[in-house]
Amino acid sequence: MGMWGKRDDMVVHQQEPFNAEPPGGALAGARITDVDTFYSRSHGPVPRLDPADWRLTVDGLVAHPLRLSLAELRDRFEETGATVTLQCAGNRRAGLMTVRDIPGETPWGPGAASTARFHGVRLADVLAHAGVAPEAAHIAFHAPDVSPSADPPQPYDVSVPRERATEPDVLLAWAMNGAPLPDVHGAPLRVVVPGWIGARSVKWLTRVTARTTPSDGYFQTTAYRLPPDEAGTEGVALGPFPLNCAVLTPQDGALVAPGPVEVTGYALAGQGRTVARVEVSTDGGRAWSRAALDEPAGPGVWQQWHITLDLPSGDADVLARAWDTTGAGMPASPASLWNPKGYVNTSWPRVRLRVR
Repeated sequence: MGMWGKRDDMVVHQQEPFNAEPPGGALAGARITDVDTFYSRSHGPVPRLDPADWRLTVDGLVAHPLRLSLAELRDRFEETGATVTLQCAGNRRAGLMTVRDIPGETPWGPGAASTARFHGVRLADVLAHAGVAPEAAHIAFHAPDVSPSADPPQPYDVSVPRERATEPDVLLAWAMNGAPLPDVHGAPLRVVVPGWIGARSVKWLTRVTARTTPSDGYFQTTAYRLPPDEAGTEGVALGPFPLNCAVLTPQDGALVAPGPVEVTGYALAGQGRTVARVEVSTDGGRAWSRAALDEPAGPGVWQQWHITLDLPSGDADVLARAWDTTGAGMPASPASLWNPKGYVNTSWPRVRLRVR
């Protein structure tokens, strides 16, 4: 096993903070990602929290502030579970880096997305018990991991709008794929916000705060925003992730034999949506063939797809594209999406195969 119990072939972009993704083949065809394969995105050293001493504080604009142990969360609130795809906002950033370099950012491939079955309690139930004040418009999540990349270095703190936080699919989760959360994935408790960028599904949760305004933490006010230009520090805070698609196998640069070649990947839409169609092209996008697409496990959960292509000898560029249930599609070129942080590459994925 590799670091933090991960498989040996993980692509480790950084050891501290630990940032790693699996090779594409490890995700292909798997609706649920094994814990040892699930990508890891960290902003600071992984904190070690003793579940026996840990408490969750619920405060801010609430009538009844709470301080809850894991046992109290289990006893007081109804347990529930959900299959959820988490995706880093920088997923597929490497494709944007082929357009223009993005210094200081992790060159994520398509593996910064994974799906697991999470169990815990509904955040809405806990907030209702605390009695959130009418004027509270945002719910902030605080964790003790200190990020050296923040300016100044500070613990992780972000928020989501109250209307999202109180929807029944948002979880306070203590289990992942039927086992307690591993340390690297947020033990003893994390937030899970389906259909939103992974940065809002806060790990190592210690505090939930009802506020009138969004979190004033670095990762809310500065990071995870899509700036309008290279000089701008203001921009749109990223939330629901948009339609995306990836080719998992064969990987870019792979050598394959002429004839039938199976191509696999995943596609996912954001909150409340599913993928309607995936197509693949080998002639630069002039002609497209429809791929077989798995049924979704729920809105915002990835769907695996596959297609068999008959490839002649030579080099082949394989393109893929998807549409969701609203009719939204994907832009063709990463050049149209390039931004100084390399967020949200939703352009058509492309892999070049050597067919010999």
